[in-house]
Amino acid sequence: MAVRPVCPFPVPCLCAAGVPLAGVPLPPGDLPVVERHAVRVLLSDVTGAVLVFRAREVTLPELGLWWELPGGGLEPGEDYRVAAVREVGEETGIAIGPGDVGPPRWCRSVTYRSRGERRLQHEVVVEVRLAGSRPRLDTSGQLAHEVEDYVGFRWLPLAAVASSTERFFPGSLPRSVGRLAAGEEVVEQLERWS
Repeated sequence: MAVRPVCPFPVPCLCAAGVPLAGVPLPPGDLPVVERHAVRVLLSDVTGAVLVFRAREVTLPELGLWWELPGGGLEPGEDYRVAAVREVGEETGIAIGPGDVGPPRWCRSVTYRSRGERRLQHEVVVEVRLAGSRPRLDTSGQLAHEVEDYVGFRWLPLAAVASSTERFFPGSLPRSVGRLAAGEEVVEQLERWS
């Protein structure tokens, strides 16, 4: 079993609660497990529309398509604010600073399959509100797997996200987005996404 990374989050999550990896129910004979910390960004414009990417996993076509918040794994030495700035810049070309990143009011753990691995990911979802309306994206900084997996994007009004029956990552985004907008905190113990 891999050494558990030190939890960098100032809010409770599955890893901060000390739940051992061995205690997370995974399918028998499943893929090798990679545990990591990540940040997702609820990036909204001045109208309140939220940016979501249309995504797929090219190695798992049976999963189909879904909508996904920008974000990704923390690199060594990063906190969630620095990671959010880097991820938004890489995936969208939109320049933000650490001071633009809101506090982590949604903490979750999720397990999913990705490119021959099973990820156990502890993540926070943070808000970033932009001053402009639906800025143009520059996706030239995306990593190779993002170029393969992201097939489009949309700026969706919060009400459209909340009422959607489409699949999202995080899976509970339609149920949780209204709570976040109202200033509530959301804590999810574990989502088995795939």
